[in-house]
Amino acid sequence: MSEPEVSAETHTPEPAVTDRTARIDRAELVLGWRAYADVGAETKVVVKVAARTDMGRVRENNEDKFEWYEPEEPGVVAARGSLFAVADGVGGANAGQIASETALSMLITGYYNSELEDVDGALNEAIQAASDRIYAMARLLPSRSGMATTLTAAVIVGGDVVIAQVGDSRAYLVRNGDIRQVSLDHSWVEEQVRSGALTRADAEMSPFRNVITRSVGSAPTTRVDFFWEEARAGDIWLLCSDGLSGCVSDNEICATVEACSPAEAVRRLIVLANARGGPDNVTAMVVSVREVLRDGLEAGAAAADSERDGQGSLRRRSSAWSRLFGT
Repeated sequence: MSEPEVSAETHTPEPAVTDRTARIDRAELVLGWRAYADVGAETKVVVKVAARTDMGRVRENNEDKFEWYEPEEPGVVAARGSLFAVADGVGGANAGQIASETALSMLITGYYNSELEDVDGALNEAIQAASDRIYAMARLLPSRSGMATTLTAAVIVGGDVVIAQVGDSRAYLVRNGDIRQVSLDHSWVEEQVRSGALTRADAEMSPFRNVITRSVGSAPTTRVDFFWEEARAGDIWLLCSDGLSGCVSDNEICATVEACSPAEAVRRLIVLANARGGPDNVTAMVVSVREVLRDGLEAGAAAADSERDGQGSLRRRSSAWSRLFGT
């Protein structure tokens, strides 16, 4: 797993410090990395990433956050891969901003230091810890009552892309000219649409379209949905807050990310959302998969050690982890 190419596209333009997750302590982050030292990655996924967030045209502060982490240590790349995430805080004043920042910081630190083998298990453990922390913080001060955040995270590891989802931020996959929302919204209107109680047209007009049914921090624990996809060269992933998906159509997203570099794509998408009123904070992160290199396998080929678990989700047995712990 390589770092993004060194160019302005990696993160253009550099946002204010308050727009990104702040104060990730590297010393704390690498506590559990020593065990990974001698393990090499069997699959290398080369990506180019850009992200941007904007306050919008109505809100007075920005409660959206984004962050990513791409380790260079071969053992960490093999066992944990690279992590990309967006979060949309709720709670008003500074509470939402604190919630989204806390969630991303604890997600990255907790995920990379987890001793759990499964990627989804390590992600879930980190998200539950963040939810507990945010919930406790909200109980300390009346001004933070109701503080919580959405969270959409993508981990690229071992030739797979693992999506963790809480709330109504989204993960889209653009592949071969088609766009597909991989994540499922945890919102009242989307759940009504899925159950057949509301039409899509009714949902778009509903006064409850911004009501989310799950969040990180609204309770000490939360339910996290996971989605697995194979990483393929040419794939383009978009992680975004509802400030983007509520203003820009899927077809417009698809056309923009296919026509532009990641840096230009996130710029244009935010400009488009703001041109339509910018009613909410808006965040976009584009992760473009440039190459998938597997030892002994052609790029894009399915791994032979994939299996289905009891719930039908794709799991890849980590031979890297087996070499670490003899399992």
